[in-house]
Amino acid sequence: MLTAARSGEGIGAQWDEFDLERGSWVVPGKRMKAGKEHRVPLSARAQEIVATMAALRTGDFVFPGQKHNRPLSNMALEMLLRRLKVDATVHGFRSSFRDWVAEQTDVPREVAEAALAHVLENKVEAAYRRSDFFEKRRQLMNAWCEFVLQSGAVVQVQVQ
Repeated sequence: MLTAARSGEGIGAQWDEFDLERGSWVVPGKRMKAGKEHRVPLSARAQEIVATMAALRTGDFVFPGQKHNRPLSNMALEMLLRRLKVDATVHGFRSSFRDWVAEQTDVPREVAEAALAHVLENKVEAAYRRSDFFEKRRQLMNAWCEFVLQSGAVVQVQVQ
């Protein structure tokens, strides 16, 4: 939720993709919808969550499933929302992020779209776009994290 990543990218996250000193997560192209590597700036809270998971590390995956060295299942997050009686979908978090950016910030559209790892449809524009707006996206993800935490939308779940 705090990274605006697709659920498959999040549950498939592996330890070697993270650089907590730099506050970044690099999702390899083979795990991205568009097949292109995606750098994700991590808010302080997202870094804390990854660090907490590091203390519980049991294999290659940051969010391990029940089977040895396998990620959480695709349904794990959906089932958590159901158990918590949250009327939302996992993909809805990405949609909420995009709506929040459009309605509550003055962040340019291209920065928001880069945060969601959306591919530019306009081939001419794509040919000239060289930046992934990483530092601007870092500021955006910090503001998003602050909004989410202040909204009370986050339920504290105890990890055992």
